[in-house]
Amino acid sequence: MWRKDCSTRTILVTGSNGQIGFELRRSFAPLGRVVSLDRNACDLSRPDALRGVLRQCRPDVILNAAAFTAVERAEEEGEAAYAINAVAPGILAEEAKALGSLLVHYSSDYVFDGSKAQPYVEADAANPLSVYGQSKLAGERAIAEAGCTSLILRTSWVAGAHGSNFVKTILSLARERDRLQVVADQFGAPTTAALVADVTSQIVSRSGLEGDQASFPSGIFHLAAAGQISWHGYACEVLRLAQARGIALKTGPLNVEPIDTRAAQQRARRPANSVLDTTKLRERFGLHLPDWQEGVHLLLDQIFP
Repeated sequence: MWRKDCSTRTILVTGSNGQIGFELRRSFAPLGRVVSLDRNACDLSRPDALRGVLRQCRPDVILNAAAFTAVERAEEEGEAAYAINAVAPGILAEEAKALGSLLVHYSSDYVFDGSKAQPYVEADAANPLSVYGQSKLAGERAIAEAGCTSLILRTSWVAGAHGSNFVKTILSLARERDRLQVVADQFGAPTTAALVADVTSQIVSRSGLEGDQASFPSGIFHLAAAGQISWHGYACEVLRLAQARGIALKTGPLNVEPIDTRAAQQRARRPANSVLDTTKLRERFGLHLPDWQEGVHLLLDQIFP
């Protein structure tokens, strides 16, 4: 049973300086004592060090926001990607089971191959195309095998005010170049790190910290903003909204050329469709997930206050 008194409750956040981890520190602050672990404080590729930190901290809740997210680099650094995305989650799950803790882990839309015409539901067969996607799927399976109380949240196209992401890259390039080329045949739902963190805190506070651990709805849930768009459409919307705010750019939405995946010459294969169906999460926890455009508005408000 998790401690209900927030004054004695400990919440551990791994990857605390990443996009989601940074927001989790904010969203979980009212729920207990948040212990933040960045890469310097705990190297997830070192199993003994990871176990030692957990056994010393003895958290009630473990929020694993640490990940090897460089999709292209993972093709060349598969061992490092698997260490962080697959082996470490398994260790966290084993320790969570021993401690009686709740583990929340973040996975990816890239566990799917993108061949489905409709949004993916949790029960759809995973078939990742890249080393990154394969390592994230291996992490999911390692958690399931450990048998701890866990919540695996698959997210998509995450961007936050803190850290590097597609939105910041597009804005940076648009300041330097007259024209841009962006892939137009891959579709997903841009989702802000703040939305991921806030939904996580709502789920945990409603279903875990205030309830019975035995009845906690363990399993996989899809968490993404509503709607869908291509990377090209996403880039155009970001630039349109930035211009509306008076941000000086060399490239506007009309100067973004749509290209297909083959022309992008990416090493890692990506799903053409990685839209996630969030019905299960919305109905189980009674939550509303806003349209992706709303998230872009709020994100730009944070970047350009």
